Amino acid sequence: MAARPPDRPVGTVTRGTTNPNRLRRMDRWLAAVHGPVLRRSPRPPLAVDLGYGAAPWTAVELLTRLRTVHAGARVVGVEIAPERVAAARPYERDGLTFVRGGFEVPLPDGARPVLIRAANVLRQYGEEEVPAVWARLCARLEPDGLLIDGTCDEIGRRHVWVALGPEGPRSVTFAARLSSLAAPSELAERLPKALIHRNVPGEPVHSFLRDFDRAWAAAAPYGAFSARQRWIRAARALAGDWPVTGSPHRWRQGELTVGWEALAPRGS
Repeated sequence: MAARPPDRPVGTVTRGTTNPNRLRRMDRWLAAVHGPVLRRSPRPPLAVDLGYGAAPWTAVELLTRLRTVHAGARVVGVEIAPERVAAARPYERDGLTFVRGGFEVPLPDGARPVLIRAANVLRQYGEEEVPAVWARLCARLEPDGLLIDGTCDEIGRRHVWVALGPEGPRSVTFAARLSSLAAPSELAERLPKALIHRNVPGEPVHSFLRDFDRAWAAAAPYGAFSARQRWIRAARALAGDWPVTGSPHRWRQGELTVGWEALAPRGS
């Protein structure tokens, strides 16, 4: 039995800006880091692309990328605006559907997703609204599920996202096309809503970006080999003072992940 669409979905309509391949860096990280959970799922894993925007490209691409990990992966695109859902319906196919909804995440038979991706959604909300939205979305997850709340630029060169499990936030990932990056602190403009207003002296995320810039500057000689080698060297230096996770393989992709507890806003 299909879930009854809510009369008034929870949330507000986003700007809807989207481009093909805009979320490729985020998808690549998801497939690698959350891949083991997807692969061991006893049934076809279900993912939600929440607030996919005016065109369905990101949902289509998410399905394609998750199916490299699990051939039975399914994706549901969720949008508040009914006209966006109608425009996406012609793109439906096996494993890909679109429904109207918001933060309540309406799914058939009350299904719980193993992944909810909310990219470029919460930036339009107030910082004080974020914890309640996170809690609501995390409550919809499978016990081993993952919520991604992230922001990126229009063509996907620069991303920052928070990864959360049912228990709450776990990590923050910074990702960039390194050839276009002058300094890691340029990623500050892509911080998610929970952190973007905290990039001020005295807050952990400000201290982290300061230290990242210093490590990047100290690693400048490695730029003669490549921007990738410079990023890896900076990541190694940061790992001595910050809870940097992952391996050099992930760093080579232009990514760096830090434990949430180190960057969480003061008083949170």
